[in-house]
Amino acid sequence: MAGISMDQREGWIWYDGEFVPWQEAKLHILTHGLHYASSVFEGVRAYSGKVYKQREHTQRLIASGKMLDFDIPYSADELDAATDAVIEKNGLCDSDAVYIRPFAWRGSEELGVPARNNKVHVAIAVW
Repeated sequence: MAGISMDQREGWIWYDGEFVPWQEAKLHILTHGLHYASSVFEGVRAYSGKVYKQREHTQRLIASGKMLDFDIPYSADELDAATDAVIEKNGLCDSDAVYIRPFAWRGSEELGVPARNNKVHVAIAVW
């Protein structure tokens, strides 16, 4: 049996510092992160409201951005707080297991290879 399509789910995604309704979290088709793979992500789990190795995952996300020559515009503390907040906003604090997908990518201001002036976006989805 097929599950719900990822773009049709209900809930909230933390997107550039704001909570956005799940189905409204969009990006442009000419986003640099899509065309040149200038994006980074982590796959994280939470069990009974506790994020497993949260700080280690957050630090690795930030370090991965640096490897692609971009700075994630939020501190580790801010990203950890956002992760906790989006879990709570989606009513998943008491869930036995939650999947967390934080990711960052270069935006659509330029499509050339370097694109160092592109805004770096960050989103955190949980389900």
